[in-house]
Amino acid sequence: MMLVVGLLCYAGFAGLCLGMERHYRDLVGRPPQARVSLGLRLAGSLLLAAGLWLAVVVDGGWSMGLVHWFAALMGSAMLLVFLMPYRPRWAVGLAGAAGVLGPVLGLVL
Repeated sequence: MMLVVGLLCYAGFAGLCLGMERHYRDLVGRPPQARVSLGLRLAGSLLLAAGLWLAVVVDGGWSMGLVHWFAALMGSAMLLVFLMPYRPRWAVGLAGAAGVLGPVLGLVL
């Protein structure tokens, strides 16, 4: 279940990252519209919150759930930080896959 939490956290961080004008412009070539930026930031925040909720529910409470969620946050943030400068298209593609696979694997597992 930690894989699902990690996927949700990665997709959430990618959403927050693309909600920033600088990163969006680097990838797309133009600044985002205000609604697009707000939508990406909102989606990113909701995915991070879903990862926290899942970690707390699956791991039996706040004590271990928070530990596992912070581990998933660190791992997913590190992956995104290393991918953005060198392979930004891979980072976005992985975020899309994580955003789809995270909830699907959560329902299956």
